[in-house]
Amino acid sequence: MKDPMRPMRWFHEFGRPPRILGLDIARGLAILGMAGAHIGDTPTFDWTDVTTWTDLVHGRSSILFAVLAGVSIALMTGRSALPDRERLPGIRLQLIGRGAVIFVIGLGLEMLNTPIAVILTLYGLLYVAVIPFLRWRPWQLLVGAAVLALVGPALLALLGALTLYPSGAGVSFVLYGSYPITAWMAFVLGGMALGRLHVERIHTAAVALGIGVVLAVSGYGLGGLGQAAGLGGAPDPGSGASSSGWDSYPQALVATDPLGSALRAVVAVEPHSGGTAEIVGSGGFALAVIALCLLLSRPLRWPLLPLGALGSMPLTAYTGHVIVIALVSGPGAFISDNAFWGAMILGLLLATTLWSMCMGRGPLERLVGAGARAMASVPKPMSTTGPRLDP
Repeated sequence: MKDPMRPMRWFHEFGRPPRILGLDIARGLAILGMAGAHIGDTPTFDWTDVTTWTDLVHGRSSILFAVLAGVSIALMTGRSALPDRERLPGIRLQLIGRGAVIFVIGLGLEMLNTPIAVILTLYGLLYVAVIPFLRWRPWQLLVGAAVLALVGPALLALLGALTLYPSGAGVSFVLYGSYPITAWMAFVLGGMALGRLHVERIHTAAVALGIGVVLAVSGYGLGGLGQAAGLGGAPDPGSGASSSGWDSYPQALVATDPLGSALRAVVAVEPHSGGTAEIVGSGGFALAVIALCLLLSRPLRWPLLPLGALGSMPLTAYTGHVIVIALVSGPGAFISDNAFWGAMILGLLLATTLWSMCMGRGPLERLVGAGARAMASVPKPMSTTGPRLDP
């Protein structure tokens, strides 16, 4: 370390503008929540029993991560101002570079053969998928997110049932896997809208908190009504459906129940169901968490600095925790232990805080930044002093 006084200055300088500490804190919570979803022993959630609230990490942590991705994309492409058209080509290339590096890292983590549904492959894809929306205004982004949330799940379930749930690699990855694109683009577009609306202001955080609570109550209320009506549970793709041609297609179509599948997709609220109720409810939950982190980051700055340090290098922390799980559990094994989760929390907080104090930016965040710069770099012109090759 070249500057021995850097750790001392870190306490006063880290998280100061233009960096937004509240967002780093929210990212830190998302990482710790996903770690809990992967290795925690969590009982079924019950509002009346506080000891079951750890079950909230399932599904909601990755959704919080996705909403924050949208906020980050907005901040890196102009914050509250739309990017100039002249800058768009370079911005697009940078996003492609970022997405490509994140995608490759995700593939590497999947090769470790853990039971974890690694989010980074989809995360990398989302950096490319947002390119057409970079100059959308906040209201347009919100409308897009609303359409995807309200229409996307039912339409996707209906199409899946009508086509007897195709199982191609691309379709399974983008549409019918753990992270359906309709749901996750809704989260990212919503996050981009928040990032364009002066997210650093207290007024914005206060309004976002109120809207998040309303959305959470509405979404989970819709899911509760669906369960009361006997429509609980996400559709089971391909259950009872088979066809060997047009002659048997009508019977297979009856088995898939297209209209029933579409209706269940609307009220599905279970983690990773991709239903409208889950998108609205868990999206609102994520918005409320972000807003609370923004509001609390000012009065509670000092005690929340380690969590902010963790959130300042989410890619490094996420990758590190998956590697640790793979090393401890072994290939293909599953581990569920709250003591291990607690040790993971302490280890991540300590390691990322020390790294941030002494080295600054996370190592994988530097790698992603290098990939973005390399993709957007302009080739140097060829030297005109060399030998001429033209006749």
